[in-house]
Amino acid sequence: MDAQRQPSTAALHVLSATRRALEALANSWDPSLAESWTEHVTRSQGRVALTGIGKSGLIAQKISATLASTGCPSFFIHPTDALHGDLGMITAQDTILILSNSGETEEIIKLLPSLIRLDVSIGAITSRRDSRLGQAADWCFSYDLPEGEGCPLNFAPMASTTLQLVWGDLLAAYLMVKNAFTLDHFARLHPAGNIGARLLKTKDLMHTDYPRVAPGASLVDALAAMTQGRLGMTTVMEDGDLKGIISDGDIRRALERAQASGQNPLDLTAAQIMTARPVSVEPETLAVEAARILESRKITFVVVKEGDQAAGILHIHDLLGSKVI
Repeated sequence: MDAQRQPSTAALHVLSATRRALEALANSWDPSLAESWTEHVTRSQGRVALTGIGKSGLIAQKISATLASTGCPSFFIHPTDALHGDLGMITAQDTILILSNSGETEEIIKLLPSLIRLDVSIGAITSRRDSRLGQAADWCFSYDLPEGEGCPLNFAPMASTTLQLVWGDLLAAYLMVKNAFTLDHFARLHPAGNIGARLLKTKDLMHTDYPRVAPGASLVDALAAMTQGRLGMTTVMEDGDLKGIISDGDIRRALERAQASGQNPLDLTAAQIMTARPVSVEPETLAVEAARILESRKITFVVVKEGDQAAGILHIHDLLGSKVI
Protein backbone atom coordinates (compact mmCIF):
# COMPACT_ATOMS: atom_id res chain seq x y z
CA MET A 1 0.00 0.00 0.00
CA ASP A 2 1.30 3.45 -0.94
CA ALA A 3 2.48 5.46 2.09
CA GLN A 4 0.06 8.24 1.15
CA ARG A 5 -2.82 5.74 1.42
CA GLN A 6 -1.89 4.41 4.86
CA PRO A 7 -4.84 4.98 7.28
CA SER A 8 -2.60 6.43 9.97
CA THR A 9 -1.00 8.82 7.48
CA ALA A 10 -4.41 9.95 6.26
CA ALA A 11 -5.57 10.53 9.82
CA LEU A 12 -2.48 12.57 10.67
CA HIS A 13 -3.05 14.66 7.55
CA VAL A 14 -6.57 15.51 8.79
CA LEU A 15 -5.15 16.52 12.17
CA SER A 16 -2.41 18.59 10.56
CA ALA A 17 -4.76 20.36 8.16
CA THR A 18 -7.22 21.17 10.94
CA ARG A 19 -4.49 22.34 13.32
CA ARG A 20 -2.96 24.63 10.72
CA ALA A 21 -6.37 26.09 9.89
CA LEU A 22 -7.09 26.73 13.58
CA GLU A 23 -3.70 28.35 14.05
CA ALA A 24 -4.37 30.58 11.06
CA LEU A 25 -7.76 31.57 12.48
CA ALA A 26 -6.27 32.31 15.91
CA ASN A 27 -3.80 34.69 14.25
CA SER A 28 -6.19 36.38 11.84
CA TRP A 29 -9.69 36.62 13.31
CA ASP A 30 -11.04 40.11 13.95
CA PRO A 31 -12.49 40.61 17.46
CA SER A 32 -14.10 43.89 16.39
CA LEU A 33 -16.10 42.03 13.73
CA ALA A 34 -17.43 39.54 16.26
CA GLU A 35 -18.16 42.40 18.65
CA SER A 36 -20.07 44.28 15.94
CA TRP A 37 -22.21 41.22 15.15
CA THR A 38 -22.88 40.60 18.84
CA GLU A 39 -23.91 44.23 19.40
CA HIS A 40 -26.31 44.03 16.47
CA VAL A 41 -27.92 40.76 17.61
CA THR A 42 -28.31 42.04 21.16
CA ARG A 43 -29.71 45.39 20.05
CA SER A 44 -32.11 43.99 17.46
CA GLN A 45 -33.90 41.70 19.95
CA GLY A 46 -34.61 39.39 17.01
CA ARG A 47 -33.71 35.75 16.49
CA VAL A 48 -30.67 34.31 14.78
CA ALA A 49 -31.52 32.04 11.85
CA LEU A 50 -28.92 29.54 10.65
CA THR A 51 -28.78 28.01 7.19
CA GLY A 52 -26.51 25.92 5.02
CA ILE A 53 -26.47 22.98 2.62
CA GLY A 54 -25.02 19.51 3.20
CA LYS A 55 -22.30 19.27 5.84
CA SER A 56 -22.41 23.04 6.36
CA GLY A 57 -26.12 22.67 7.05
CA LEU A 58 -25.43 20.09 9.75
CA ILE A 59 -22.91 22.42 11.38
CA ALA A 60 -25.44 25.25 11.10
CA GLN A 61 -27.95 23.15 13.02
CA LYS A 62 -25.44 22.56 15.79
CA ILE A 63 -24.59 26.27 16.02
CA SER A 64 -28.29 27.12 16.18
CA ALA A 65 -28.77 24.61 19.01
CA THR A 66 -25.80 26.09 20.90
CA LEU A 67 -27.17 29.62 20.56
CA ALA A 68 -30.64 28.57 21.70
CA SER A 69 -29.29 26.67 24.70
CA THR A 70 -27.20 29.64 25.80
CA GLY A 71 -29.96 32.23 25.78
CA CYS A 72 -30.11 33.44 22.16
CA PRO A 73 -33.39 32.57 20.35
CA SER A 74 -32.32 30.71 17.23
CA PHE A 75 -33.61 28.28 14.61
CA PHE A 76 -32.37 26.44 11.54
CA ILE A 77 -33.96 26.90 8.12
CA HIS A 78 -33.06 24.78 5.11
CA PRO A 79 -32.19 26.93 2.07
CA THR A 80 -34.37 24.88 -0.29
CA ASP A 81 -37.35 25.11 2.06
CA ALA A 82 -36.72 28.84 2.40
CA LEU A 83 -36.90 29.21 -1.37
CA HIS A 84 -40.25 27.40 -1.34
CA GLY A 85 -42.11 29.40 1.29
CA ASP A 86 -40.31 28.99 4.61
CA LEU A 87 -38.65 32.37 4.09
CA GLY A 88 -41.77 33.71 5.79
CA MET A 89 -40.26 32.47 9.07
CA ILE A 90 -37.66 35.24 8.88
CA THR A 91 -38.39 38.90 9.65
CA ALA A 92 -36.40 42.11 9.28
CA GLN A 93 -35.71 42.01 13.03
CA ASP A 94 -33.88 38.70 12.65
CA THR A 95 -30.28 38.05 11.71
CA ILE A 96 -29.28 35.18 9.47
CA LEU A 97 -25.98 33.37 9.67
CA ILE A 98 -25.18 31.50 6.45
CA LEU A 99 -22.60 28.71 6.25
CA SER A 100 -20.94 27.86 2.94
CA ASN A 101 -17.32 26.86 2.56
CA SER A 102 -17.14 28.06 -1.05
CA GLY A 103 -19.54 30.95 -0.63
CA GLU A 104 -20.97 30.00 -4.02
CA THR A 105 -23.48 27.27 -3.14
CA GLU A 106 -26.31 27.53 -5.68
CA GLU A 107 -29.22 27.45 -3.22
CA ILE A 108 -27.51 30.02 -1.01
CA ILE A 109 -26.87 32.41 -3.89
CA LYS A 110 -30.50 32.12 -4.98
CA LEU A 111 -31.61 32.98 -1.46
CA LEU A 112 -29.48 36.13 -1.08
CA PRO A 113 -31.64 38.55 -3.18
CA SER A 114 -34.75 37.71 -1.16
CA LEU A 115 -32.91 38.21 2.14
CA ILE A 116 -31.60 41.55 0.95
CA ARG A 117 -35.10 42.65 -0.17
CA LEU A 118 -36.46 41.70 3.24
CA ASP A 119 -33.72 43.84 4.83
CA VAL A 120 -32.45 40.90 6.86
CA SER A 121 -28.96 41.38 8.29
CA ILE A 122 -26.61 38.74 6.91
CA GLY A 123 -23.60 37.07 8.49
CA ALA A 124 -21.50 34.54 6.59
CA ILE A 125 -19.10 31.81 7.69
CA THR A 126 -17.04 30.93 4.64
CA SER A 127 -13.48 30.32 3.48
CA ARG A 128 -13.82 32.82 0.62
CA ARG A 129 -14.17 36.48 1.48
CA ASP A 130 -14.36 37.32 -2.24
CA SER A 131 -17.25 34.93 -2.93
CA ARG A 132 -20.72 36.24 -3.71
CA LEU A 133 -21.84 35.25 -0.21
CA GLY A 134 -18.82 36.91 1.39
CA GLN A 135 -19.42 40.14 -0.51
CA ALA A 136 -23.15 40.21 0.23
CA ALA A 137 -22.71 39.65 3.96
CA ASP A 138 -22.74 42.45 6.50
CA TRP A 139 -20.30 40.36 8.55
CA CYS A 140 -17.99 37.84 6.88
CA PHE A 141 -16.46 35.41 9.38
CA SER A 142 -13.84 33.84 7.18
CA TYR A 143 -11.19 31.19 7.67
CA ASP A 144 -8.29 29.82 5.67
CA LEU A 145 -7.34 26.22 4.93
CA PRO A 146 -3.53 26.29 4.49
CA GLU A 147 -3.38 22.52 3.96
CA GLY A 148 -6.82 22.08 2.43
CA GLU A 149 -9.48 19.87 3.96
CA GLY A 150 -7.10 17.14 5.06
CA CYS A 151 -9.25 14.61 3.21
CA PRO A 152 -7.23 11.86 1.43
CA LEU A 153 -9.02 12.94 -1.75
CA ASN A 154 -8.94 16.63 -0.74
CA PHE A 155 -12.65 16.63 -1.49
CA ALA A 156 -14.84 15.74 1.52
CA PRO A 157 -15.42 18.60 4.03
CA MET A 158 -13.23 17.96 7.07
CA ALA A 159 -11.12 20.88 8.27
CA SER A 160 -13.66 23.37 6.89
CA THR A 161 -16.54 22.06 9.01
CA THR A 162 -14.36 22.23 12.12
CA LEU A 163 -13.55 25.86 11.39
CA GLN A 164 -17.21 26.66 10.81
CA LEU A 165 -18.06 25.07 14.13
CA VAL A 166 -15.34 27.06 15.91
CA TRP A 167 -16.67 30.32 14.46
CA GLY A 168 -20.14 29.42 15.71
CA ASP A 169 -18.88 28.66 19.20
CA LEU A 170 -16.82 31.85 19.19
CA LEU A 171 -19.89 33.95 18.38
CA ALA A 172 -21.98 32.07 20.96
CA ALA A 173 -19.34 32.81 23.60
CA TYR A 174 -19.46 36.52 22.71
CA LEU A 175 -23.24 36.54 23.12
CA MET A 176 -23.11 34.69 26.43
CA VAL A 177 -20.79 37.29 27.94
CA LYS A 178 -22.66 40.20 26.34
CA ASN A 179 -25.97 38.95 27.73
CA ALA A 180 -24.48 38.12 31.14
CA PHE A 181 -25.61 34.51 30.73
CA THR A 182 -25.08 32.67 34.02
CA LEU A 183 -25.23 29.13 35.39
CA ASP A 184 -28.70 29.96 36.73
CA HIS A 185 -29.87 30.80 33.21
CA PHE A 186 -28.22 27.63 31.92
CA ALA A 187 -30.00 25.52 34.53
CA ARG A 188 -33.39 26.97 33.57
CA LEU A 189 -32.80 26.02 29.94
CA HIS A 190 -31.49 22.53 30.81
CA PRO A 191 -33.94 21.17 33.40
CA ALA A 192 -33.34 17.53 32.49
CA GLY A 193 -30.35 15.24 32.11
CA ASN A 194 -26.90 15.39 33.65
CA ILE A 195 -26.39 19.08 32.88
CA GLY A 196 -29.55 20.07 34.70
CA ALA A 197 -28.69 17.86 37.66
CA ARG A 198 -25.23 19.39 38.00
CA LEU A 199 -26.74 22.88 38.19
CA LEU A 200 -29.46 22.17 40.75
CA LYS A 201 -29.18 23.97 44.08
CA THR A 202 -29.94 22.65 47.53
CA LYS A 203 -33.06 24.81 47.71
CA ASP A 204 -34.40 22.95 44.65
CA LEU A 205 -34.19 19.56 46.40
CA MET A 206 -34.50 20.20 50.13
CA HIS A 207 -37.43 19.12 52.30
CA THR A 208 -39.14 22.13 53.84
CA ASP A 209 -41.56 19.93 55.79
CA TYR A 210 -39.11 18.15 58.07
CA PRO A 211 -39.46 16.47 61.50
CA ARG A 212 -38.86 18.53 64.61
CA VAL A 213 -39.02 18.10 68.38
CA ALA A 214 -38.41 20.39 71.36
CA PRO A 215 -35.21 20.14 73.44
CA GLY A 216 -37.18 18.57 76.30
CA ALA A 217 -38.76 15.89 74.13
CA SER A 218 -38.21 12.29 75.26
CA LEU A 219 -36.34 9.60 73.40
CA VAL A 220 -39.66 8.01 72.45
CA ASP A 221 -40.94 11.34 71.06
CA ALA A 222 -37.74 11.77 69.03
CA LEU A 223 -38.03 8.25 67.61
CA ALA A 224 -41.67 8.87 66.70
CA ALA A 225 -40.76 12.09 64.87
CA MET A 226 -37.97 10.33 62.99
CA THR A 227 -40.27 7.51 61.96
CA GLN A 228 -42.98 9.88 60.76
CA GLY A 229 -40.51 12.14 58.92
CA ARG A 230 -38.88 9.25 57.03
CA LEU A 231 -35.56 11.06 56.78
CA GLY A 232 -33.67 9.07 59.41
CA MET A 233 -33.38 12.21 61.55
CA THR A 234 -35.20 14.97 63.35
CA THR A 235 -34.35 18.54 64.13
CA VAL A 236 -34.41 19.92 67.64
CA MET A 237 -36.15 23.31 67.61
CA GLU A 238 -36.94 25.90 70.25
CA ASP A 239 -39.02 28.98 69.46
CA GLY A 240 -38.25 28.56 65.78
CA ASP A 241 -34.48 28.34 66.31
CA LEU A 242 -32.43 25.28 65.39
CA LYS A 243 -30.73 23.85 68.47
CA GLY A 244 -29.43 20.65 66.88
CA ILE A 245 -30.29 17.45 65.07
CA ILE A 246 -30.79 13.85 66.08
CA SER A 247 -29.73 11.05 63.76
CA ASP A 248 -29.69 7.28 64.16
CA GLY A 249 -26.04 7.55 65.12
CA ASP A 250 -26.81 10.14 67.82
CA ILE A 251 -29.32 7.76 69.39
CA ARG A 252 -26.89 4.83 69.38
CA ARG A 253 -24.18 6.94 70.98
CA ALA A 254 -26.62 8.30 73.59
CA LEU A 255 -27.74 4.77 74.49
CA GLU A 256 -24.12 3.68 74.91
CA ARG A 257 -23.47 6.64 77.23
CA ALA A 258 -26.61 5.92 79.24
CA GLN A 259 -25.67 2.25 79.66
CA ALA A 260 -22.16 3.18 80.75
CA SER A 261 -23.46 5.64 83.36
CA GLY A 262 -26.40 3.51 84.53
CA GLN A 263 -28.97 6.03 83.33
CA ASN A 264 -32.38 4.88 82.14
CA PRO A 265 -32.41 5.55 78.34
CA LEU A 266 -36.10 6.45 78.54
CA ASP A 267 -35.14 9.44 80.70
CA LEU A 268 -32.99 10.92 77.94
CA THR A 269 -34.16 14.17 76.41
CA ALA A 270 -33.61 15.46 72.87
CA ALA A 271 -31.15 18.03 74.20
CA GLN A 272 -29.02 15.25 75.69
CA ILE A 273 -29.09 13.18 72.49
CA MET A 274 -28.68 15.80 69.78
CA THR A 275 -25.65 17.04 67.86
CA ALA A 276 -25.61 20.75 68.64
CA ARG A 277 -23.69 21.98 65.60
CA PRO A 278 -24.83 19.90 62.63
CA VAL A 279 -23.25 20.11 59.19
CA SER A 280 -25.11 22.72 57.14
CA VAL A 281 -25.17 24.34 53.72
CA GLU A 282 -26.88 27.40 52.29
CA PRO A 283 -29.94 27.32 49.97
CA GLU A 284 -27.85 28.62 47.05
CA THR A 285 -25.20 25.92 47.41
CA LEU A 286 -24.99 23.73 44.31
CA ALA A 287 -26.37 20.26 44.92
CA VAL A 288 -23.15 18.71 43.61
CA GLU A 289 -21.21 20.57 46.31
CA ALA A 290 -23.65 19.33 48.95
CA ALA A 291 -23.13 15.81 47.62
CA ARG A 292 -19.37 16.23 47.99
CA ILE A 293 -19.86 17.28 51.62
CA LEU A 294 -22.08 14.27 52.36
CA GLU A 295 -19.58 11.88 50.81
CA SER A 296 -16.54 13.40 52.52
CA ARG A 297 -18.22 13.49 55.94
CA LYS A 298 -19.85 10.08 55.45
CA ILE A 299 -23.29 11.38 56.45
CA THR A 300 -26.69 10.98 54.83
CA PHE A 301 -28.19 14.48 55.21
CA VAL A 302 -27.35 18.11 55.81
CA VAL A 303 -29.32 21.00 57.26
CA VAL A 304 -30.02 23.80 54.80
CA LYS A 305 -29.68 27.03 56.78
CA GLU A 306 -30.60 30.56 55.83
CA GLY A 307 -28.67 32.68 58.28
CA ASP A 308 -29.32 31.14 61.70
CA GLN A 309 -32.64 29.62 60.65
CA ALA A 310 -33.22 26.13 59.31
CA ALA A 311 -34.74 26.34 55.82
CA GLY A 312 -34.88 22.61 55.08
CA ILE A 313 -33.20 19.22 55.08
CA LEU A 314 -31.31 17.77 52.09
CA HIS A 315 -31.07 13.97 52.14
CA ILE A 316 -28.75 11.81 50.07
CA HIS A 317 -31.77 10.06 48.56
CA ASP A 318 -32.84 13.41 47.06
CA LEU A 319 -29.45 13.69 45.36
CA LEU A 320 -29.63 10.12 44.09
CA GLY A 321 -33.17 10.58 42.80
CA SER A 322 -32.21 13.73 40.91
CA LYS A 323 -29.10 12.01 39.45
CA VAL A 324 -26.78 14.51 41.07
CA ILE A 325 -24.79 11.51 42.29
